Amino acid sequence: MRYVILLLLFSLTYFSFAQEERKHIREGNKLYEKEKFDEATESYKKALEKNAASEKADFNLGDALYKQQKFAESAQQFQQLAEKTTNNQLKASAYHNLGNSLLQAQKLEESIAAYKKALRINPKDDETRYNLAYAQKKLKEKQQQEQKDKDKEKKDEENKDKDKDKEKNENKDNKDEDKKNEENKENQDKKDGEQKEQKPQPNKLSKEDAQRMLDALNNKEKEVQAKLKKEKENAKKIKIEKDW
Repeated sequence: MRYVILLLLFSLTYFSFAQEERKHIREGNKLYEKEKFDEATESYKKALEKNAASEKADFNLGDALYKQQKFAESAQQFQQLAEKTTNNQLKASAYHNLGNSLLQAQKLEESIAAYKKALRINPKDDETRYNLAYAQKKLKEKQQQEQKDKDKEKKDEENKDKDKDKEKNENKDNKDEDKKNEENKENQDKKDGEQKEQKPQPNKLSKEDAQRMLDALNNKEKEVQAKLKKEKENAKKIKIEKDW
């Protein structure tokens, strides 16, 4: 009799908790339909407090989190449900929604893996097959863009190196040109100096040149005096006859 009473009390408690669980799930569903997803989330969590094994509350909680764009949390919720449930239909749906959450979080490779798991369980699910193809397409586009970015980065780096080499060569050419101009200037200055030394200075005579010029003037003067003297002597010898 004692055991019967204990069993009866346990049954009544379980029934009460089950009633509370279903009540919170119904409230959550109503709030979900009204797009009050944050409030619906709280109702589903209350249902799980009454029954932690409630797969319906787990699944609906994942959906409510997804609607709030809490993709990391919804992915975790669906992942846990997919791993623990023995209901294949529910498992396939959980993997499908896991793929959706991962897709929204831009975890493309992981979302593809989740969709494939869902299709292994339910190969006839066209929606999952479509989402898988979409995720694969997005992954391919991402990889192509990453390759383009990588090629562009490599090309920019090569152009940068070329610009550095060009600048280096231009600087070298400028230095060589400056050096050449400096050498030409030095050579020209040296040449101008030599020409200046060789060029005779105007109005500047050496002592020897001055003496030669003086001697020449004296000799010229002597010649002129001798000539005048000779002409004078010849004039005295002319006989002038008187006409009378």
